[in-house]
Amino acid sequence: MSGDVTVRDIANAAGVSVGTVSRALKNQRGLSDETRRHVRQVAADLGYDLSRLRSGKAPRLVFLIHRHHSNFAVNPFFAEVMHGVEEGCRQFGVAPTLLSARQGDAVGKLLKLHEPDALLVAGYFEDEVLAQLTDLGLPLVLVDGWIPGCAAVNPDNTGGGYQATRHLLDLGRQRIAYIAGSLAHFSIRERSRGYRRALFEAGVLADPDLEALAPPGLDDAEGAAAAMRTLLRRRLRPDAVFAYNDSAALAAMRVCLNAGLRIPEDIAFVGFDDIPAARYGAIPLTTLRVDKQELGRTGVEMLVGGGAMPQEMVMGVELMVRESSGASISAA
Repeated sequence: MSGDVTVRDIANAAGVSVGTVSRALKNQRGLSDETRRHVRQVAADLGYDLSRLRSGKAPRLVFLIHRHHSNFAVNPFFAEVMHGVEEGCRQFGVAPTLLSARQGDAVGKLLKLHEPDALLVAGYFEDEVLAQLTDLGLPLVLVDGWIPGCAAVNPDNTGGGYQATRHLLDLGRQRIAYIAGSLAHFSIRERSRGYRRALFEAGVLADPDLEALAPPGLDDAEGAAAAMRTLLRRRLRPDAVFAYNDSAALAAMRVCLNAGLRIPEDIAFVGFDDIPAARYGAIPLTTLRVDKQELGRTGVEMLVGGGAMPQEMVMGVELMVRESSGASISAA
């Protein structure tokens, strides 16, 4: 318990039994959502630290990822985040479970089957899903995501977007495009902010024709390819592209090569994330390296540390200069 607050104190204040308090604090079955939220709110008001995982046996953590990103062969970013989560759970004696979900799923009911003590939510989720998660009243940390009032750990998306664009400017590129995915994603919005800030500081007027949004409903590669084809149809095509992630950059590069353009002579590329394919392709990709495993480990640490940890953490990224932007040797 936290401080001098006892289970009986919470039970008396909430007007319920001691057993009900115990089940609510441990998120066990047998209670309505309303009763569980009421008890946990009373406990928090009395000073009980709800961010602490329960002791006595290995606490349980659910690592939740959007079903759209759950194919780790297609989205290796989150596979590495998951490895970091596993390492953090081993370090702190936490039992992890991996689940995927999407809009329309009864996420609350799904999670109740696993009786988790805490939730680690990776990447983008629709508002409907996030509302269900926050309503559970469990300790919750977002990895590579952000909503107001929720603990989160993210790579330096804005700083990375700035570094990518600044790198291309320093190489003398004058028409730098940005390929974006859905701007509902926090990380994509922040990377675009860094892109625009670098242009502004360099005295370059942002050109709306050089910002291409991937059409909705497509995966990263298909959407980026469509966006790149749109850019190539412009009256003045770009001489460089910053793409919101590596998969998008690699897909856009293939479109340019198929169109007969030379990389980097005719058009340079920078991605974001540093997935394995960025390093080992026919034209190694300049990108921003994210320590994806450290993101996962830090998320676990934030859950275990509770209020003793910062509620928002931003992890640095590193520019890896390779052939796609004109480097003569790989910096990997």
